[in-house]
Amino acid sequence: MLRRNWKKLTLAALAAFVLLAGAGLFTFRHLQHSLLVNHGVPEELLPVVSVETVSDEYDVVVAGTDPEGVTAAISSARNGLKVLLVDGHDRQILGGLMTVGWLNMIDLNYSPKQPFFFPQLREPHYLNKGIFQEWYNAFDGTSFDVNVAANAFYKMVKAEPNIDLLMETQSMEPVVETADGESKVTGMNLVLKDGSRKTVQASAVIDATQNADVAAAAGAGFTLGREDIGDTKSVMASTLVFRMKGVTQEIWQKLGKHEDTGIDRMSVWGYNEAREYTPSDPTLVRMRGLNIGRQNDGTILINSMQLFGVDPLDPESIQKGIEVGTAEAPRIVEYLKQRFPEMATLEYDGVASELYLRESRHLKSEYRLTLADVMENRTHWDDIAFGSYPVDIQSTNDGRIGTVLMKPSQYGVPLRTLIPQNLEGLLVVGRSAGFDTAPHGSSRTIPVGMATAQAAGAAVKLAQYKHITLHELAASESEVAELQKMLRKQGMDLSRPDLPEPEYMKHKDYAGLLTVANMYLTSGGYENDGWNIDGDANVQRFFNAVRVVRSLHPDFFPGEMQGVLASFADPAAQALTLETAAGLIASAMDLSVPQGGALDALVADGLLQSGTLESIGDTNKLTNGDFYMLLHDLAAHFLTPENPDDALKP
Repeated sequence: MLRRNWKKLTLAALAAFVLLAGAGLFTFRHLQHSLLVNHGVPEELLPVVSVETVSDEYDVVVAGTDPEGVTAAISSARNGLKVLLVDGHDRQILGGLMTVGWLNMIDLNYSPKQPFFFPQLREPHYLNKGIFQEWYNAFDGTSFDVNVAANAFYKMVKAEPNIDLLMETQSMEPVVETADGESKVTGMNLVLKDGSRKTVQASAVIDATQNADVAAAAGAGFTLGREDIGDTKSVMASTLVFRMKGVTQEIWQKLGKHEDTGIDRMSVWGYNEAREYTPSDPTLVRMRGLNIGRQNDGTILINSMQLFGVDPLDPESIQKGIEVGTAEAPRIVEYLKQRFPEMATLEYDGVASELYLRESRHLKSEYRLTLADVMENRTHWDDIAFGSYPVDIQSTNDGRIGTVLMKPSQYGVPLRTLIPQNLEGLLVVGRSAGFDTAPHGSSRTIPVGMATAQAAGAAVKLAQYKHITLHELAASESEVAELQKMLRKQGMDLSRPDLPEPEYMKHKDYAGLLTVANMYLTSGGYENDGWNIDGDANVQRFFNAVRVVRSLHPDFFPGEMQGVLASFADPAAQALTLETAAGLIASAMDLSVPQGGALDALVADGLLQSGTLESIGDTNKLTNGDFYMLLHDLAAHFLTPENPDDALKP
């Protein structure tokens, strides 16, 4: 049918193009994509060839060939530095998680400067230009064919004569020298594929490994997972991407017609009924809605299987996660085939060889990105990248459900987030850079990581040229301004539009909102309208919030809270009074107070502030904002911020 109507479709599209092109509302690329029936031609992977001889010395060593590592190497090389790009034995192609782990759907950062008139017909404006945009232009879609993406990375690397590429090393460890109490990374100790050893000297190392393994081995400080909010056990759940084959254009179009499902040329998202899948072991596996990325060979990659109990820093735990996911994937495919008629003819076609680990270490850097930075769309004097992706908090490895915390307009990522405290000669790029756990839900995205990586390569060059250390560069406003000028000349967009203050920031209880959001006790969703800050609080919800905080900070809240709701027939329908809230807090803290004396005791101990109490309009019917503020006052006593300018001090 499509072929028979091809001429009519072409003429209609060309007529529309003629009408709109003069007004600048349509580009040739849009015309191409709108007419595509076959989404692409299968592409063979190019063989990746390592350098034959590794030099004794380089200007910079980049560890890791995820997109951030490739970008850092290209940026360094284009700035005139001699680069060694190196990775371990489990990597034979470039692109890491996105090509080896098959995570082929990109979390794009759109600029708030989108076209006002017919934006759907114009080129979207991405925040992350530069090398990211150069790579992205190879496929230009919300999802990509992994072979196309891997080949694009490899072609970009091979085009740079200053890069020596070394794959499949058995190990790579930093060389660290200490003098006068200061530590500096001066190179890398490598065990090559053939077992031989090589020490490489370098004036700087850029750690682009997913877990910042090089920086950790060098002695850099980190928090793990949600440790910065007191949760010492949890990280986001892991995922094993699986593949199905047999997709035709007709089937692809049917996939997009499923209720409450979105589709574009390369991606389908939705299918929330997939959550109804019954796993073989619910403590280890769960399904969420489907994220489907199309491939050029008639297959699709599905990022939806959540794996629990995986320790991202334990190779044995990771391997077990892969084994669990590999066993579960065929069962999931059979469920999808039976549950959704449009998938009935598709077949299981294997799993990725690498696990998608969303979270592990968070660098203790010269500046840590906070939730306040993201919620307030802050800029910083040393911003070298920008983000705008929703704060996507996935389920945790112990099974707690995730949420979309909020959607920023545009926030800045400072250079200082890449600089470890008390360790010279090293930069960390990617998801393990200096981001608190909550903002990490947005800043962990690949485009942000590639932008920071491009900045890292340029920063190494500038520091060498100026004969200063990376710490000295990051501390100097004039030097950072020069770095930003370099990055603009090299294709990065560091512009910042004037943005209105978010409405929630104008609320009297915003400080409380920020605190409870940072602890995942409330969320705003994609439209930032889910906070319900003026809604009526109830006893059950406040009890649940206190119980969660108590579980994370048992030293501050040693009380058992047994039976405290027994006097309420229906706590979820019971309005929260100030005295009831104080009583629940006192119970959690195991305070011995007389009947009705909890509030006075909390005030006397300085745990609740007079300003908070005075702002409450009706003490017999607290709002959610009121209860947020009560927890805000308490949090100042049990949360230790990484930054003085943190989520507790907006």
